[in-house]
Amino acid sequence: MAGFSDEKRAYIRSELLDTGRKLFARYGLKKTTISDLTDLVGIANGTFYQFFDSKERLYLEILTREQAAFADRVDDLLADASGPQEGITAYLRLTIEEIETNPLIQQLVVEDDWERLVQEFSDDELAEQREQELGYLLPYVRTWQADGQLINGDPRAITGAVNAAAFVALYREEFGDDLYPAVRDTLVESVASGLTIDSKPIPDASETRADEEQPQSTRDERSTR
Repeated sequence: MAGFSDEKRAYIRSELLDTGRKLFARYGLKKTTISDLTDLVGIANGTFYQFFDSKERLYLEILTREQAAFADRVDDLLADASGPQEGITAYLRLTIEEIETNPLIQQLVVEDDWERLVQEFSDDELAEQREQELGYLLPYVRTWQADGQLINGDPRAITGAVNAAAFVALYREEFGDDLYPAVRDTLVESVASGLTIDSKPIPDASETRADEEQPQSTRDERSTR
């Protein structure tokens, strides 16, 4: 890339990734133009193509960064889990929260950006993407099965079923704000306990928060009953 030092190229690339994330999260893939991206970064339209073949390719790289960050959060969370029931519950709550609160993910799954991106994937890239989606939880599923803590079955199918449950977040409006939290928590607990051998009741998120907010003396008194 004549005219740019290595440092300048790295800077422009980073700016395109950061700017792209903001614009795609706000407007989606279809409504975001190359000019929108380059104007904010301060480069010519033609310069964009020295870094990415298309805005779809930029979006894919942004997603790769998002996935890597999410994978780190999953690993940190599941490293502290006492077993599969706690681990699956924590994983589902984290994944559902990501769908509920991350505007980029909402554009991806709600506004059909994913359908536009799939057209950019080669068969190998699409297969790799599917493996990535399974990869967050799959190693833990295999470990729990080997330890006799999780039901027998195809670990990929079990992981896929858990991931599918997270998409309850897409039905928030259908259930309404009054009912949705109970539906979500019931589904999470049912999936986690149903897959776990010797499962135990799990307090829902609201009960856990309420318990943590109580004075220590109250919790100590309750635990001795």
